Parts: sequence; structure tokens; C-alpha cells
Amino acid sequence: MQAAYSVSGRIIDIHNKEIFEGTVQVENGRISKIVREATTTTNYILPGFVDAHVHVESSMLVPSEFARLAVVHGTIATISDPHEIGNVLGVKGVEYMIENGKKTPFKFYFGAPSCVPATPFETAGAEITAADIEELFKREEIVYLAEMMNWPGVLHRDPVVIEKIELARKYGKAVDGHAPGLMGEQAKLYASAGITTDHECFTAEEALDKLAVGMKILIREGSAAKNFEALIPLLPEHYQNIMFCSDDKHPDNLVEGHINLLVKRALAKGNDLFHVLQAACVNPVEHYKMKVGLLRENDPADFIVVDNLDNFDVLATYINGEIVAENGKSNIAFTESETINNFNTSPKTIDQFRIPAADAHKIRVIEAFDGQLITKEGIVAPKVDNGFIVSDVANDVLKMTVVNRYEEAEPAVAFIKNLGLQSGAIASSVGHDSHNIIAVGVDDESIVRAVNLIISAKGGVSAVDGEKEQLLPLPVAGIMSAEDGYKVAEAYSTIDKMSKDMGSNLASPFMTLSFMALLVIPSLKLSDKGLFNGDTFSFVPVTAS
Repeated sequence: MQAAYSVSGRIIDIHNKEIFEGTVQVENGRISKIVREATTTTNYILPGFVDAHVHVESSMLVPSEFARLAVVHGTIATISDPHEIGNVLGVKGVEYMIENGKKTPFKFYFGAPSCVPATPFETAGAEITAADIEELFKREEIVYLAEMMNWPGVLHRDPVVIEKIELARKYGKAVDGHAPGLMGEQAKLYASAGITTDHECFTAEEALDKLAVGMKILIREGSAAKNFEALIPLLPEHYQNIMFCSDDKHPDNLVEGHINLLVKRALAKGNDLFHVLQAACVNPVEHYKMKVGLLRENDPADFIVVDNLDNFDVLATYINGEIVAENGKSNIAFTESETINNFNTSPKTIDQFRIPAADAHKIRVIEAFDGQLITKEGIVAPKVDNGFIVSDVANDVLKMTVVNRYEEAEPAVAFIKNLGLQSGAIASSVGHDSHNIIAVGVDDESIVRAVNLIISAKGGVSAVDGEKEQLLPLPVAGIMSAEDGYKVAEAYSTIDKMSKDMGSNLASPFMTLSFMALLVIPSLKLSDKGLFNGDTFSFVPVTAS
């Protein structure tokens, strides 16, 4: 039983849109009373932040370590979609995330992955069926049906897709959306199936279209996809239906900040304080029916203290009355975590990455964009050397591969533009959504070395440049480390810097690369089975002539 205590300051009451001096009294993990009284403390007390949609796995940290870093920035809870580990290990992976999250006081709320595998056009490590989803819905930790990426299935009322949505309705769970670019009648039809949110909007026009059909919009700012600037103008008019999320956050970025950074940026643009905090604190709790306190009497004592409304620096974070972070330091202790994995492929040879030129006069190229998940299809003349199509470094057209990590198979090979490498290669087994090995490089020798480093470690991120090699092992499902989160962040920063020293000018080269296998985001992506057009949902050849 916790000892009773009190915290004084300027209390931000979001529901009543007022700020007053007072004291928050805490007993047994709950707010027993809020007293209006004069205080000499000038700090501000407010509800903690909630990330309304995140794949914890993308931080490369197990949940207990993610929590340890996030609380420093005032995050007290997340709506977490575990479909990354679900694609690797199925229900067993989802259960791993739930149990590992219980190692901390942090409030993890997980979803039942709706699309595992994400598509039939790639090799995943597992399948999560409608029957599996129903069993997951019986767990109190599962509060929603995670993002329904199969939007064509929703539009055409595919029986399996509709069965999953109906199960969510049966158990009173929200249904998250994932429909990039969907507008007009299609957006209306998508929402009418029971889809309640979307975090994939990359223009205000698209977001307004989805708001008009009753969907709530999550403003996303992660390590790769950055839509804050495009969507934040919607906040003043639509604050009741807006939430903030990161979606995917690499460990180095998580050390720097989380939802608190979006709050600061939104306030710096002159947005109303209460509108901003409604999106950052209140809306996710109410939408997903989270058992998270909102700074009211009898609520769980989940709140934060900040220095002022300009810097918005988090001085302390409380969860269920426990002080989990103070003055930029986490009070959550590192705990050992077990590792589970699904990795079964052998080292590759250089011949497996060669593409005969034959009579090819043109090739298709994936055009990547910094800060976006969407790509375009480019058509360029290939560079040919000794009868093989090779990377064209001068024109930033580099060879890319996706290697099946679950079984022995020939690598899929294509080409990508705008990664910027001038030497060497980078590789990762964090390759959304199926998490096969994905790599890009300036020559076949570097590519095979980078890939084989990942295979030898049974998961990780790697970089090779001449004689230099770096590897960050990720032995938990091939996508997470069980080590100290701050040490993982430091190691990732080192390998990220190496990739930029090799020529990439992307903000997050590894994160951008990881999404080049995400087939459900248009237009052109690469799976372990081949080059894929996300607009037509069909495979296309690398050669265009």
C-alpha cells in the first residue's frame, strides 16, 4: 500500500478548460481529492500523454524498455499494435508483448492484429485467424482490433475481413483503420464497415474527407512517416476527433522525445492549450475506453508535472501514484527479458543477388521519399556491367533485396532511388510487415555481407563499408533487443551515423528502408516474392521493356 502524499501546482483541468492553483492528493494509487488553494509552486500538473497508435517493436525495444524510456517524456500509456511480432510469431508473439509489458507500471493497451499475414503476396512467419482474434478479445489487455490494412477486403466486404470486424463489435472493441489515400465514396464505404480511425492520412484534404464520414484522425509523427505539418491545421476545428501518435519510433528518437514533442510543436504554432491536450491526453483514453486517469477525483493517479507552458519540460511522471520518472531520469529499473525468435535461413552467396541484363532497356525503380511511407514507380535506363544490371551510384539507383528469413528461398531483387548511399550496404530484419531481411547497397559484395551479418545474428541491423562492419543484434523475434534501452539507442545512433557517413541523406535511413517492403502502402514495393504494385495489388517485373 502506497503512503498518501500530495502534489501542488497550477492544475490544468482539460474537461472544464481552466487552470487553477491547487493540490492533488493521492492515496493508494488514486486521486482522493483535488483542492483549490493558493500555492507557491509554479509548475503545472496535467494528465499524462497517450500515444494513440504505436508499434512498440519498431523501437527495437521490448515493451518494458520502451516504457522505461517513454515515461521520461510524460507518456503514461500507449495503444499498441503488436502486428510486427504477430507476423513473426503469431499469437505467441502477441502474448509475449502483453506479459513483458506487465514488468512495468506503464499502461500498455494492445490490439488484436487484424492482418497477419498482411497480404498473401509475401512470406510471413505466422497467421492470426479470426478464431485467434476472438480468443485475444477475451483478454482485458486487448482493447481494439488493430489497423485493418486490407482496405480492398473491407470495400468488397470480404467474408473473413467482415468476420473480424464483427467480432470487434461483439466484444465492444474499437476498430482501427489503415487506408492511405482512400477518399470519397470509397472512404465512406470503408468507414461504414465500422472502421473508426485512420493514421495514414498524408494530406489535410484526405483527413477532412475521412472526418466527414465519421472517422477520427491520428496525426502521426514517427521516425519515418511525418505528417504533423500537413495535418496540424485541422486541430482548431476538429480537436474532439484528433489524436497524436508516433506509429513507429526508433530508439534514438525515443530518447529525444515522444508525444511531448508534438504538444510543444502544436503550442508553438499558436494552438489552444486545451485543444492540444484534448488530442494528446483525453481523446485516446475515451475512444479506447482505457483505464487511465485524467486528473479527476477518484481517477487513477496518472499525471505529469511540467515546468511551464512554453518549454513544457516534463519534471515528473506518475502512474497509479508511483513516481516513474523525475527530472529527465527514469525510475523504472531495467529487468531481464527472455528472447523468442523464428529465423530459419542460411547464408547467401553473391550469385543470388545478380540480375542478368538480357535485352532490358528500361527498369522499374522504387522512388522513396524522406518522411513518407508512400513511394512512386520510376522508369530508368539500367546500368549494365559484364552482362548484369548493377547499382548506378551516380544516379542514386541502388540494388535492393528482400530475403526470406523463415525458409530457404532465392532472394527477390529490384532497384530503389533516393536512398543516397555512395558506398557499402545496409541491411535489417526489421522489414514491415513480414520482417524478412531487407538490404540496399552499391555493389553485390557489400549487399551479401550485410545480409549475412543479419543471418548470423538471427536478426538485427547491419552496415558494411569496405573493411568496416557494424551490427546491432535483435534476437527477440529478429526485431527487438532485450538489452538496456539507452544502450540500444546509443548503438543504433552509431550505426545510423555510419549509414549517413556512407552517403544517405535521409533522416532515418534504416526506418525508411524497413518500409520499402510494406506492400499495403502504394505505389511500388518489394516483397520476398518480387516487385509489387500497391495500386493494382499485383506483381510486376523489374524490367520495363
